[in-house]
Amino acid sequence: MTLGSIFLVLAVILLVGLFIYAPFTAHSRRLHAVETLQVSALKAERDRVINALQELDFDFNLGKIPAEEYPAQRGALLQKGADILRSLDELAPVISSNSDAEARLEKAIVSGRADMAASAPVEVEVSDDDIESMLAARRKERKDKSAGFCPKCGKAALVTDKFCPSCGKSLQ
Repeated sequence: MTLGSIFLVLAVILLVGLFIYAPFTAHSRRLHAVETLQVSALKAERDRVINALQELDFDFNLGKIPAEEYPAQRGALLQKGADILRSLDELAPVISSNSDAEARLEKAIVSGRADMAASAPVEVEVSDDDIESMLAARRKERKDKSAGFCPKCGKAALVTDKFCPSCGKSLQ
């Protein structure tokens, strides 16, 4: 046997081995794809819970949510978020010094709140007289623009309108 024929036989054996081993790698790829899909779904759910917590905090600060209901709702959302983070840790373990799921969730909420606070407008105190003068100016501005209503359909019309924007009747 020559050296070329030995390499040919080894190449054929290698190709046959790869052909036989291919189904085993496809199975592991499918398992990896399923895990990736589950991790993605859990991360999306985690983001929804964080947004819900931020909205709950915002609504509570505005006074839309009663003080007696707020702790229960917040606790339920925190528990749901902690369960999601535990599930994420089981699927894709993260090496972290902070292994407490609720603490990580609170940290994510605070970081999101800091972003919201940076973009929030700064409150300026305005006296009642200033508000009344702004309202009077706004009413005057609206009165100058309004020409009344269309005689055919009853929709509001502006001074600059020659025809009704709703039905097309001539306003002149």
